[in-house]
Amino acid sequence: MGAPANVVRLHPVGIEFEVEENETVLDAAFRQGIALPHGCKEGQCSACKCVLTEGDVELKKYSTFALNEMERGQDYILLCRTLAYSDLEVELLNYDEEVLSKSIPVKDFEGTVTGVSALTHDIRRLEISLEQPLKFWAGQYVDITLARTETITRSFSMANSPGESQKLAFIIKKYPNGRFSSRLDGDLAVGTRVGIKGPYGTCFRRENRDGPMILVGGGSGMSPLWSILHDHISSGEVRPVHFFYGARTQNDLFYLDHFAEIAANHADFTFVPVLSHAADDAAWSGEKGFVHEVVGAHLRKLGCGEDVDVYACGPSPMIEALTPVLQMNDVDSDRVFFDKFTPANS
Repeated sequence: MGAPANVVRLHPVGIEFEVEENETVLDAAFRQGIALPHGCKEGQCSACKCVLTEGDVELKKYSTFALNEMERGQDYILLCRTLAYSDLEVELLNYDEEVLSKSIPVKDFEGTVTGVSALTHDIRRLEISLEQPLKFWAGQYVDITLARTETITRSFSMANSPGESQKLAFIIKKYPNGRFSSRLDGDLAVGTRVGIKGPYGTCFRRENRDGPMILVGGGSGMSPLWSILHDHISSGEVRPVHFFYGARTQNDLFYLDHFAEIAANHADFTFVPVLSHAADDAAWSGEKGFVHEVVGAHLRKLGCGEDVDVYACGPSPMIEALTPVLQMNDVDSDRVFFDKFTPANS
């Protein structure tokens, strides 16, 4: 028999759950349908940082950018790296009552690749059909595992709306040396079997909110935002939606016809593509520069910083540049939801 499970008590929310031997606290919470704050799940982003007030733990390898030595000396921990060797008392630094109320247990699924198509020279749309439906909220993600000569697992956000729970779509940026993404034009052919685990993520669409909704994306950050946008449209809720998408050149833009159709059918929707490398492009009459700068300019024109919801998904530099812009425009931090794409560890 294995060692008995230890109990984790979370303050100030009063939640208790069991964690098994060699299971991280975050994985144990996921397994039991408790959606704690999290991001990369690999000790890279600090989203699950908490304070251990009682108990014995060991932390798996993590980045000192997420948890520095001084913090560790003050009993800060990362739930995604924490193994419990006794019952634990943990003080949550960040928690969201709505996230906890919408918890979905993380489960394993089997799927089959049904389509791979090129959206740009380096962005692909991957479609996977599941044997069983997967419940998720718009903006969440799953881990996809490809088992070939080596087993590779990567996290990707769904691009489809939650109503399509058995046929998932993903918008993925292809990297030449990416151990997973480089296979999008090879091993990940139609008919390939894959493992799916999820859902994860707290950057999902909040319902029945007032004020404008601001969507900010770059690269494959389009994926969760595409899901959020279509979930909002299907909900029938009425609020202004401003979608900002940062790319390098016109060759990096896609779905422009889809955005034009949405704008034609919804007067309160605006799509603003922003090109960072279009200074000499005479054929481009749209916004130029970095997406966070354009978002700031538009927020100043709107003058509604305190009444907006912001969903920002994309690479870390984009998120880090956007954060002070939102602060300077008085956007309430409780109404800002990030999905920061961090590099894979292996």
